[in-house]
Amino acid sequence: MAKEETKGTEQAVQLGLLSVVTTVNGDIRVVSPTGEIDQQTGEPLRQALDAITPPGPCVVADMSGVSFMDSTGINILITAHQDLAEAGGWLRLAAPTEAVLHTIQLVGIDTVIDCHNTLRQALHA
Repeated sequence: MAKEETKGTEQAVQLGLLSVVTTVNGDIRVVSPTGEIDQQTGEPLRQALDAITPPGPCVVADMSGVSFMDSTGINILITAHQDLAEAGGWLRLAAPTEAVLHTIQLVGIDTVIDCHNTLRQALHA
């Protein structure tokens, strides 16, 4: 099996209770938020999911470090999904925590945005 490589950290942002690290895996941006996503903390995630950021419009959001997400996070994900699709790309969610998965399933985001159990699955789907 080929080893996955992550080419350096492009960006690490901390604001309140949310930090976001962005890395690149081939042509895919991996956005990894850690903490809580709400109205006060969501802006770094919104910026990290911007469709025009290199290397292109294919993004995996690794949700394994998110302990809480309210409607702000849902709106950020939906907007990013729409923007990335319009740019010819996609958004996939990876490894959501139980609390985040419950929220995602409750509002039906998992029927709109591909959701995978692991980062590896999301990268290779």
